[in-house]
Amino acid sequence: MDIFDYDNVLLLPRKCRVNSRSECDTSVEFGGRRFVLPVVPANMKTVIDEPIAEYLAANGYFYVMHRFDLDSVAFAKRMRERGLFVSISSGVKDADRAVIDRLAAEGVGADYITIDIAHGHAESVRRMIAYIKERLPQTFVIAGNVGTPEAVIDLENWGADATKVGIGPGKVCITRLKTGFGTGGWQLSALKWCARVATKPIIADGGIRHHGDIAKSVRFGAAMVMIGSLFAGHEESPGATVEVDGKLYKEYYGSASDFNKGEYKHVEGKRILEPIKGKLADTLREMREDLQSSISYAGGRVLADLRKVNYVILGGENAGEHLLM
Repeated sequence: MDIFDYDNVLLLPRKCRVNSRSECDTSVEFGGRRFVLPVVPANMKTVIDEPIAEYLAANGYFYVMHRFDLDSVAFAKRMRERGLFVSISSGVKDADRAVIDRLAAEGVGADYITIDIAHGHAESVRRMIAYIKERLPQTFVIAGNVGTPEAVIDLENWGADATKVGIGPGKVCITRLKTGFGTGGWQLSALKWCARVATKPIIADGGIRHHGDIAKSVRFGAAMVMIGSLFAGHEESPGATVEVDGKLYKEYYGSASDFNKGEYKHVEGKRILEPIKGKLADTLREMREDLQSSISYAGGRVLADLRKVNYVILGGENAGEHLLM
């Protein structure tokens, strides 16, 4: 198989069929709902909080609330009271099962639950999927993270409604340095590899550095794209504001970092400072406009048209054009 990442792939344009880029539809159906964009902020403590989740849900965007130092049931109740959909994260421990029990017993439920652990191809995930499906059968279950076709096949067979692909490609993830494993450096190839066997939606998680990488992710099979660093560092972002040499930054750290864990144990993440970018709404608008442009370059009108384009791999021994692969 070809090994490549976002930086060394470019999509090839086709004849434009729209009079204006604004005609292009960036929306996507996911889990029975239609969302404005195929993007979701990473479910990390320095990326999303309750006000951001509320804003996204109320304005037609998908979100996944993080699970750290949070009463997920109370959060779900507040979202229900606002008439908004509930999308939460879960681990695989007894405390996580207790949350599922409370959601079921109190009639709150959840529209989406993301089982989110570092190595999602695990028996513990199989058991957790079954647990959720038994107690909350209407819930759309996303499971991950994984990085191989075998894992995608297993998670789908275990009952996951979508799988999250990406082991350590994120900007604040150091899994490949600490363990020698992961999709960091070839995340786009891993996505293509996994999408070939998937029969249910895939969320591409990590490695997105530019808005054009969203279009590339969709081209290679992603239904949704989870983004950390591009969503961190906004005025509304929950990370602490830090001033360095007169410039303002927001802290951004990995879920497997000691900053998130509160202790230095099994650390696979780090902390960085992101320059403050301004308002989140402005970034979302720009993402939509850029993705509309991507669709127009693809000769399309809707998001799925991105999957029809050819691409080139830049540099390396395997450089060349690849037709509809």
